[in-house]
Amino acid sequence: MGELVRESAQSEANKQYDGIKLTKARAQIYITQQSLFIRHRRDCWAYVSGNCPQLSVKQKILEHEYEEIIRDEYSEYGHLDLVIRQAKSIGLSPEEVIDTLPLPTTRAALYAYGWLTRKKPWQEGLAALMATERMNDNQLLADLGGGSALRTGKKWIEDLGLTWEQIPNAAAHSKADEKHSEMFLSCLAEFVPCDQEEIVLQATRESLELRELMLWGIGEAMEKVS
Repeated sequence: MGELVRESAQSEANKQYDGIKLTKARAQIYITQQSLFIRHRRDCWAYVSGNCPQLSVKQKILEHEYEEIIRDEYSEYGHLDLVIRQAKSIGLSPEEVIDTLPLPTTRAALYAYGWLTRKKPWQEGLAALMATERMNDNQLLADLGGGSALRTGKKWIEDLGLTWEQIPNAAAHSKADEKHSEMFLSCLAEFVPCDQEEIVLQATRESLELRELMLWGIGEAMEKVS
């Protein structure tokens, strides 16, 4: 899984996004589409939990989701609050974040994530969600500049002149997802039989491809505005 994540971090979609100089208008596209992704993840984790009969895995999912939805060390109101606070730094109101519409590529990716986590066996759905968490793993991606949230945060600072305090979503996920990316590895090790490993890794590949599709669409939309 780590090798697949590293490959995706060096994909053309990621290179395209990393190469775009941010403006306020471009950053607004990114943060609003990211808000849709974050909200949709709550459904996806619930689907995996519903499909999974293992209580130990359900407990970890509840722990994960409590931090994402309720509170953790980064926010007293859940991680959507971090997105709204970060969006405020580039001139967006909470309503503009909540009411945003998905780009076609974002819509397609979210539909696919929903299907993958709802209809596939829970081990595949779990691997698909873990893969995107691991894109923020600074240790795994250290030689590539760190995880996605860390690189994005540095980009907002360099291109927009903001501080880490003004971009709390990037700041939090550059740290929180290192924990989240590893907390389910033992579940896969325990509950994925050897003859099913390649099937689970294929779900990982598909998840990373969906993330690349979403990022590519965001990059294309960014390039159309100044």
